[in-house]
Amino acid sequence: MRWLGVLCALSVLITPSLALDREAFTFTNYDLDVRIEPEQQRLGVRGKITLRNDSLVPQKNVALQVSSTLDWSTIQIGGESADFVTHEYTSDIDHTGALSEAIVTLPHEVPPKGTIDLDIGYEGVVPLDVTRLKRIGVPEDKARHSDWDQIGKSFTAVRGIGYVVWYPVATESADLSEGNTVFETLGRWKAREAEANLKIKLTDSGEGSAELVKVLCNGIVGRQFYEQVGIPYSVQAEYSFEPLGTTVPLFVIGSYDALERPSLKTSFLPGHKSGAENYALAADLAVPLVTEWFGAPRQKAETVDLADPEAAPFESGPMLLTPLSSTNSAVYELSAVHQLTHTAFFSSRPWIYEGLAHFAQALEREQQSGRPAALDFMGRHRTAIVDAEKTVAAAHTENEAANQSLINASIEEFYRSKAMYVWWMLCDMVGDAALKKALSAYHSDQDKESSYVQHLIEAQTHRDLEWFFDDWVYRDRGLPDFRVESAYPRARVDGGSILTVTINNLGDAGAEVPVTLRMEDGEVTKRVEVHAKSKAALRFETNLSPREIVVNDGSVPESDTSNNVFKVPPSDAAK
Repeated sequence: MRWLGVLCALSVLITPSLALDREAFTFTNYDLDVRIEPEQQRLGVRGKITLRNDSLVPQKNVALQVSSTLDWSTIQIGGESADFVTHEYTSDIDHTGALSEAIVTLPHEVPPKGTIDLDIGYEGVVPLDVTRLKRIGVPEDKARHSDWDQIGKSFTAVRGIGYVVWYPVATESADLSEGNTVFETLGRWKAREAEANLKIKLTDSGEGSAELVKVLCNGIVGRQFYEQVGIPYSVQAEYSFEPLGTTVPLFVIGSYDALERPSLKTSFLPGHKSGAENYALAADLAVPLVTEWFGAPRQKAETVDLADPEAAPFESGPMLLTPLSSTNSAVYELSAVHQLTHTAFFSSRPWIYEGLAHFAQALEREQQSGRPAALDFMGRHRTAIVDAEKTVAAAHTENEAANQSLINASIEEFYRSKAMYVWWMLCDMVGDAALKKALSAYHSDQDKESSYVQHLIEAQTHRDLEWFFDDWVYRDRGLPDFRVESAYPRARVDGGSILTVTINNLGDAGAEVPVTLRMEDGEVTKRVEVHAKSKAALRFETNLSPREIVVNDGSVPESDTSNNVFKVPPSDAAK
């Protein structure tokens, strides 16, 4: 009867009325036995998964996806072989640009909120593959430093969904050439799977000495043991993610040595000890800043060396993968403060978790080299934010339901970079002391409402911040666009003058923005709150001739900064 199941599954793919809902099921539990054979670049997985139907209608079919270089070998339900068909499904959530998809015909319909257990098996190779990046025009040498995932004889590093789909998922197709579809697809997946539990037993076997091989993973460490029988070796380690949250599961295998610090463990490859020592020193220097703002680290961070000296760093959970062959201490300091912030302050909301870690990097630059250095660091993110806002604005035109507010953003430029600016603006508005107190009162398990953080900050400042959170956090209203509309001087009876400056915000988001009056000898800065599509006035008293007025010092991200300087005409300056 297997042929009947095949026909049923095929009909799902070709009959519009029976269209397959790939995102109907949520994967609530994984229990996987993962076997790795480095010499053959092979990965073999056996295990059990539990799925819950989170759609509104009963489901008769389910999609299971892994990387296109892996092949489905078995799918069973209740000890019986399930009917399924496999095919290649194009999607850029995997480095190969495609997935191996199994369409499974279930023995009975699963009702809404109903669950089903599947025993699964798949295997294949995980080579370095830059297909998806080359397809959109990225040069191969550059692509290899970004999509560096692979199982190799001497070194293995494999990240999860978004890079290599080495554990089963189910998503709609996503294309890097089509705007933010990849980020949106990954965002939906992470939101659905945030409460999932993942347990894996990693087994690495091959030629050589087990004592020289280390298996590393960013999950909670369970049992670890080694077996050496003659020349072949076997290294096993158990890890869990309970729950998965926003963590991207990954594993790394190599000939690592380790350097331990109270707040950090650094695993480095042969010849990279000096780089590991530099990174450990950077982490030691970052601890006081992190502790002052976010509390003491609650767990030990882990930094793992990458074999490619030009590989793009990647962080997930408490683990950072980065080359340790560099001697650039400034880069290490930024990485360390970001990593340690994650270990000190947890939130299930990405805009808080990632935004604060980026905000901490700006604080580190300010501490080291002053406010201009911090603003310069943040300014490197501004173009990406502006471009992302333009893309989202186009989506709003096509689909009014499009929503990339910070509380549900799936675009990295939003929940990382834009969120960093939001925290910096809040700090400027309420002051360091008030923001530190608000952050110290934060508890992730109490963050049930989107307004939770707003109320924590308002409790410390007794200031109404609803307008700010409405423009920047709860909704995506784009960016402000400030310009000095006018500057009118008026002579004072006792000498000097009063300069009245009007600021116009042409954008759809409001902000409290600094305005600087530059004079013959010196300058003075004041702050003014300018709501969207509104104007606000402020006054400067001066005994010196005004030369120019600058709105925004770079602390507020704007859609257009070309109109931020207003030259005071000489005739007016002389009045």
